[in-house]
Amino acid sequence: MIAMAADNEFHPPSISDFFPPALLFEGTPFAFTRITMVQLIATALVVLFLIWGTRRMAVVPGRFQSIVELAFGFVREQVAFQVLGEKDGRRFLPLLTAMFFAIAFMNLTSVIPFLNIPGTSVAGAPLVFALTAYVAFIYAGIRKHGVGRFVKNSLVPSGVPVYLIPIIAVVELISTFIARPVSLFLRLLLNMIVGHLMLVLFFAATQFFLFSASWLTPLAAGTLALGFGFTLFEIFVGLLQAYVFTILTAVYIQLAVAEEH
Repeated sequence: MIAMAADNEFHPPSISDFFPPALLFEGTPFAFTRITMVQLIATALVVLFLIWGTRRMAVVPGRFQSIVELAFGFVREQVAFQVLGEKDGRRFLPLLTAMFFAIAFMNLTSVIPFLNIPGTSVAGAPLVFALTAYVAFIYAGIRKHGVGRFVKNSLVPSGVPVYLIPIIAVVELISTFIARPVSLFLRLLLNMIVGHLMLVLFFAATQFFLFSASWLTPLAAGTLALGFGFTLFEIFVGLLQAYVFTILTAVYIQLAVAEEH
């Protein structure tokens, strides 16, 4: 997705990168684009990673099994059990694990050659993950407390004076049922959009400087180094965003099942 026109002018990345032409079913609600293909590839890689890593579990794990067990253990110990405790953590561990791996793999497609764009850089995937988290914490709260008590606990914290209840209830309504899913959605989406644009900017600049046949050519070394450095940073950000999204989902579930907050 590096752009340099035949006129030898530099063309920076733009938002049009996230609206590629359809490969199949153009003009229909089922239009299949390059980003859709990336999302399907990431999903297939997640499934293969989990199946391959767990199909032949050995008492003395091999190298790949050790990596899979380390990743599973991280989600179990650092997210599910740490936030929800062992009982509730075990209940929601499958959801949190699937969410972490799916987001991580879709984020990391941004640095895989020939894919070069995160599957979470368009609204569809982050929206699905945010809605999943939204449904999960509402389901957890209703199952634990029932509808009436869950709504009361969510909207009216304990100890609030009666005359402040209408104001606090509105604030909590917006905070709990609107701001939470919107913030999850926007945080993931915008981080991956910006990361992709920065990577394309560095490598597009490298291509421009390298083939400009002018005094600017030596600058290609600098932008190439920045591009590789930012690639490592993008890997870190992709994994970090998967962790942040998953742990916030666990926190919201914990708040929903808590007796009072």
